[in-house]
Amino acid sequence: MFFTLNDPSHWAVFCFIFILHIDPNSLTMCPLRINGSPNGNVKTLGSAGTIFEAEDSDILLRIMERPRAINVSFEERPSNELLSNHFECLSPHGRRSGFNSPRSYTSFEAHAMVGEAWENMKRSIVYYRRQPVGTVAAMDHSVEELNYDQVFVRDFVPSALAFLMNGEEEVVKNFLLKTLHLQSWEKMIDQFKLGEGVMPASFKVIHNPVRNREILIADFGESAIGRVAPVDSGFWWIILLRAYTRHTGDSSLAEMPECQRGMRLILTLCLSEAFDTFPTLLCADGCCMIDRRMGVYGYPIEIQALFFMALRCALLLLKQDQEGKEFIERIVKRLHALSFHMRNYFWLDLKQLNDIYRYKTEEYSHTAVNKFNVMPDSLPDWVFDFMPTRGGYFIGNVSPARMDFRWFCLGNCVAILSSLATPEQASAIMDLIESRWDELVGEMPLKICYPALESHEWRIVTGCDPKNTRWSYHNGGSWPVLLWLLTAACIKTGRPQIARRAIELAENRLSKDHWPEYYDGKTGRYIGKQARKFQTWSISGYLVAKMMLEDPSHLGMISLEEDKQMKPLMKRSTSWTC
Repeated sequence: MFFTLNDPSHWAVFCFIFILHIDPNSLTMCPLRINGSPNGNVKTLGSAGTIFEAEDSDILLRIMERPRAINVSFEERPSNELLSNHFECLSPHGRRSGFNSPRSYTSFEAHAMVGEAWENMKRSIVYYRRQPVGTVAAMDHSVEELNYDQVFVRDFVPSALAFLMNGEEEVVKNFLLKTLHLQSWEKMIDQFKLGEGVMPASFKVIHNPVRNREILIADFGESAIGRVAPVDSGFWWIILLRAYTRHTGDSSLAEMPECQRGMRLILTLCLSEAFDTFPTLLCADGCCMIDRRMGVYGYPIEIQALFFMALRCALLLLKQDQEGKEFIERIVKRLHALSFHMRNYFWLDLKQLNDIYRYKTEEYSHTAVNKFNVMPDSLPDWVFDFMPTRGGYFIGNVSPARMDFRWFCLGNCVAILSSLATPEQASAIMDLIESRWDELVGEMPLKICYPALESHEWRIVTGCDPKNTRWSYHNGGSWPVLLWLLTAACIKTGRPQIARRAIELAENRLSKDHWPEYYDGKTGRYIGKQARKFQTWSISGYLVAKMMLEDPSHLGMISLEEDKQMKPLMKRSTSWTC
């Protein structure tokens, strides 16, 4: 193919080449190569040549076109082609060039924040014996690091998704294998031994001067606030393993005996039989993203939604051998019970709110309507004004004589992505977000929970926690990382305009404010009083949201279609006869 200056389309190609600093004679792109030292700091900058043939000019032209609407099939492998994703480097074998391609600008209307975000992401990478194994929680060196210099399992998930979307699979694979290795450690807190399947909350790379080499130090809860083991880490690990397998099309990692055993150990912990009369998981306060005392003990929605999603992912990953089949049978039974329980007893809309308001108490029979003996007088005043005519959500917690009516963003978004929520419930959740935009999104997305605990309730529930004062941190603070979950839920429910509006809000301030961990205030107007700057998951959450909105096929990594074999939704009155 020959270029002529008379053809306007060829002028576009030359302009595109100029912007990317490509030598028009050889059509060679020279991206920066970032070589990381073992401690994760940038050591040297170099260049690597990657050839574009003349025949690829039509590809460059198509990149510059605005993408058309995409009909997403979540059970098909998302495309990794250059055309629909990002400006990226092609190796001689047609694969992306990984960490040598820090630019991940999108194929249209690339925001200046995207480039800055990727540069910060590269600086956050942690290396173990010269191999990338994760990202630090934050890179704010103006304050004491505490445990923000560690790699957290839950924090790394959006970073992993961003790397996968950018074709950088190595760091994700290394992370999965290293955390799996840490799972096998003997875990002791005081004189008590934790379950074998517990995954670490975080780990850190340190230099051992005696052996003169790097070693990993893991935290299974023994150093955490309140000494609570992370229940969510194992679920996030399974979900990320499925995302890696789904995106790469490579099942060899998941099929490794070590990975199969790791999954079975996690499942053994959460599928074990005890005194529970519910299919939900009983948890202590502080066992998930909300890792401080916030009244989420019992059966928190975040854990139940992650539990449901992890079980569904495990169904796709477990091998059909003897051990695998036994677990698959147990998973299927638990999924049926869990979906029924959550869709019925955790769901709240205007009709259900009115029913609870009229509940009778002290019912004793299998036909009781008020099965948990919830006192109607315990309904908080705010929920009557908060509930729109159209809309609904999964409430925070349900246990005997107790319902936590607070809205929790993560649990509801994961419920949509995992198809724990029925299509009707998923649509109602999005209706609620649109109807209560000022309360749940405000000036900075997104409220981790709503409303905040105040006054006497705050003193009793949090123990006068100075970090969780009203509208701050976990107590009604606004967390930019939740943007990626909202975006994924919006795409799945066919409402990308909601995500686009939230992303635009974030772009007004995130970069100027140096990527804070969270924001304070009723509308999220103020940078959090103890928020770390350059918080990695605030950065990666924005990148994932941006890339997912511009290429919805990425949603397949983190979304599961509704299981057609799942039992149909039953009426409450038939629950005791099924």
